[in-house]
Amino acid sequence: MKNICVYCGSSPGRRTEFLQAAEALAAELVARDIGLVYGGASIGIMGALADAVLAQGGRVIGVIPEALAVREVPHPNVTEMRVVTSMHERKAMMEALSDGFIALPGGLGTLEELFEILTWGQLGFHQKPCGLLDVAGYYQHLATFLDHCVTEQLLQPQYRAMLLEADDPAKLLKLMENYRPPPRDQRISRDDL
Repeated sequence: MKNICVYCGSSPGRRTEFLQAAEALAAELVARDIGLVYGGASIGIMGALADAVLAQGGRVIGVIPEALAVREVPHPNVTEMRVVTSMHERKAMMEALSDGFIALPGGLGTLEELFEILTWGQLGFHQKPCGLLDVAGYYQHLATFLDHCVTEQLLQPQYRAMLLEADDPAKLLKLMENYRPPPRDQRISRDDL
């Protein structure tokens, strides 16, 4: 993996563990010579993650829409900043630049980005690993809900298995390195749409 996209909050959240996890993930990315692709902000968990990668000599590509460039305070020191016209263009560019995806704690935007990239995987638009870094149990209820979706037969088990989970960055990256997507005959393809 050359680059990993990380979705996370533009707020620091209430737990110090969230920022500590961003720093720990940054250390693992840099140790593996994996670049960071993220939303481009200098604030919150996003900013802490970018700062930590840069402080350790890593590569950081920010992708931010023009409309958010004022609100989210673009990071001034990233390796490369790409300014796009819309959120749709932002998400498509982040996907194109990345070999995998990780969600750190975040709010609605983080969840929306995570579920969209999982849906793209289900549809066969990519075969890249997607992971949750479950910091201090933040995503525990989400994982339980997805298991409930499988029980209720609204989510097929092979699609549930696409979302890798760990509470440690090194463990999650190892899972991502070993990821094998569902066989093509178990995924919807673009031709089916």
